[in-house]
Amino acid sequence: MGSTGTGYDLSASQFSPDGRVFQIEYACKAVDKSGTVIGLRGKDCVVLAVEKIISSNLYEEDAGGRIFTIEKNIGMAIAGLLADGNYLADIARQEAANFRQQFDRTIPLSKLCERIASYMHAYTLYSAVRPFGLSIILSAWDETSGPELYKIEPSGSFVGYFSCASGKAKQQATTEMDKLKPNMAVEEVIKMAGEIIYKVHDELKDKDFRFDMGLVGKETNGQHCINPSVYTDFARKAGDAATNEDDSDNEML
Repeated sequence: MGSTGTGYDLSASQFSPDGRVFQIEYACKAVDKSGTVIGLRGKDCVVLAVEKIISSNLYEEDAGGRIFTIEKNIGMAIAGLLADGNYLADIARQEAANFRQQFDRTIPLSKLCERIASYMHAYTLYSAVRPFGLSIILSAWDETSGPELYKIEPSGSFVGYFSCASGKAKQQATTEMDKLKPNMAVEEVIKMAGEIIYKVHDELKDKDFRFDMGLVGKETNGQHCINPSVYTDFARKAGDAATNEDDSDNEML
């Protein structure tokens, strides 16, 4: 940090002389060090895919998951600090349950996203708290609204997307997603999710990782499913094939 920023990173409620809030920038750096998380929206489905870095071989396979089910048709994936993600997943479930109790129906994803984003933004306003060190991707599908995909940043800002990414390989994943066709079928979306996560994984820095996936859409009857066996295996095989193809191309060069 330069001399102009010295002493201005102690509070989330303080601007530096050049108009920066360093606490929010630190939260964004926590996201950038996390495993890659992507969201892809198809014609009748939304897929969340996660590169879960395995930091210890002693962990159980499903330990430290970064994909959550918030409502029956709403999924959530996080990049950043896992503890913050677990906490905000509980907050999101409480908001969804309160809405269902009050209106006797599932909360619209845009409303849930707005409430979570407001909660995250509140933690950037006061010196007694710190911003959440994570980025959230939310997915949903129903017969009325169709597929929906939103992303919330550590600052509390949120935007709807056709496809989005967070984490250490965000830029490479975004470049791959720019090539995608709109309104893809569910098989194509799942295949591309596997290929992108496996392609952007850095084998030199992080040798071991686990591909996790969340799927919601017409194929699942509007239920958000985490790692549905048939589709997850299909995505992992597609990712392995794409990685082997890249390796063979590099050897030819």
